[in-house]
Amino acid sequence: MTKKIFKSIMAVCTVVLVLGLAFVMGILYRYFGRQISTELEKEASYVAQGIELSGVEYLEKLNGKNARITLIDQDGSVLYDSQAEASSMENHGDREEVEEAAETGKGEAVRMSETLSEKTIYYALRLEDGRILRVSSTQYSVLALVYQLIVPVLWILLLMIILSGAFAFRLSKKVVEPVNNLDLEHPEENEVYEEVAPLLSRMYKQNREIKNQIDTARRQQEEFSIITENMQEGLVVIDRYTMILSGNSSVWKLFHVNEPKSGESVYVLNRSEEFQSIIAKALAGKHNEAVLKVDGSDIHVVANPVMRENQVEGAVLLLVNVTEKLEREKLRREFSANVSHELKTPLTSISGFAEIIQDGYVKEEDIRAFAGRIYKEAQRLITLVEDVIRISQLDEGEVPYEWTETDLYETAKNVFGILSEAAKKQDVHLYIEGDRIKLHTVPNILEEVLFNICDNAIKYNKQGGSVCIRLTENEDNVCISVQDNGVGIPKEDQSRVFERFYRVDKSHSKEIGGTGLGLSIVKHGVSFLGGEVELESTPGQGTEVSVKFPKE
Repeated sequence: MTKKIFKSIMAVCTVVLVLGLAFVMGILYRYFGRQISTELEKEASYVAQGIELSGVEYLEKLNGKNARITLIDQDGSVLYDSQAEASSMENHGDREEVEEAAETGKGEAVRMSETLSEKTIYYALRLEDGRILRVSSTQYSVLALVYQLIVPVLWILLLMIILSGAFAFRLSKKVVEPVNNLDLEHPEENEVYEEVAPLLSRMYKQNREIKNQIDTARRQQEEFSIITENMQEGLVVIDRYTMILSGNSSVWKLFHVNEPKSGESVYVLNRSEEFQSIIAKALAGKHNEAVLKVDGSDIHVVANPVMRENQVEGAVLLLVNVTEKLEREKLRREFSANVSHELKTPLTSISGFAEIIQDGYVKEEDIRAFAGRIYKEAQRLITLVEDVIRISQLDEGEVPYEWTETDLYETAKNVFGILSEAAKKQDVHLYIEGDRIKLHTVPNILEEVLFNICDNAIKYNKQGGSVCIRLTENEDNVCISVQDNGVGIPKEDQSRVFERFYRVDKSHSKEIGGTGLGLSIVKHGVSFLGGEVELESTPGQGTEVSVKFPKE
């Protein structure tokens, strides 16, 4: 069966080949014939112009290699011929192309030569004086051309037969072996022998299972990508050669770099020795972690090796910005130490005075004074504990509150009412400037903020000084400004006065009973209310504390 198919295909290819060659030769023959006619027409036109300008002498200068040129008189006699003696040539007046040119101005004719297997193409053009210029050229017939090209044609036929044979062999083999044409991606769509149907059925089931597994894997990968991209923590996977396999956008943000190209080393993120050491240990199969300093931030790096068959294939890096955490821990330690110190001081005084009284070292008339000192220290202790609790509540956002429309002018009046006695003792005058401005806020927290600012302004003022609360507003903000003409704050201390337990003048603070938490409460309270606090101060001239709240 294979041989029959092969012979049939070869026969068809041979017939198609021969017919194709014949068809191509015919097309080329006609094409070149038209080209010769066009060239003869152009050449006749050029020669005619030369004769008009220079006469018959122009023809003597032409070599006549491309075409035969003949000049014929009005009576048909030959005046000039580029390939023969004009005097020996017969009259050409009866020639088809000459007669047509004499009548219409130009003429064409084609005459075949059976003996030479060629045709001659003539083009005649009538000059202005009535003479006829004829240009002619010969073209071999198709058979003549084939005869001349017999060797290359045979080579082409041989090559095409070889190619046809190879094609026929391959095609016949495919026809005989239909299994090779099976669509393994869609086996259920194949129409083949019944004997192959069970195999195709099993392949169809396996393909369906594989597709389901691929879809599941792709879906899991997409879910993983969504999760990692929405992580604030950085995640990087590298291979054993430190090349980045994958990573999320948080990594590039933490290290302040553009997303690396595929195949780049993880060291493009950070080239510090500590980071290189972390990577080296992980690729050596050891879990390790460290905190890196990156542009002023603290980055906690956790590196775990990826193992396969007891071989390290790479590592996974988890990066977390712990700058705020470390800062909070530092502040918490400082806060704990300061609270311990501040609590210890009044407790020591109370314990000391009580011990003296208990041991009977105090005269009867001095007991009242000692009791007063104990009371004063106890009150200081209570105030300190209350301030600590207040700051802790503001830090944790645990303050029970209710947002309401509050009249700032009335709030300022209430604060000055509470502080009026302290102001009289210091001989400090209190003023309020501004209109009745309404603000949506938490009244008790706002009052406490304003109280602590004004309390400090009175305590650290001069005899005969003043404290002014100024209320203003614009399109965006409401501003509460507290201005005094007291002792002022040195420039080097202005950035730290809002820190917990920070005092500019520790000795003076103790005399007036300050805890060092007043302005810290102000900062936390304003932040809780969504505002901002600013401080301007000049030593010896006074201080201005401004609190701004955005309008809703």
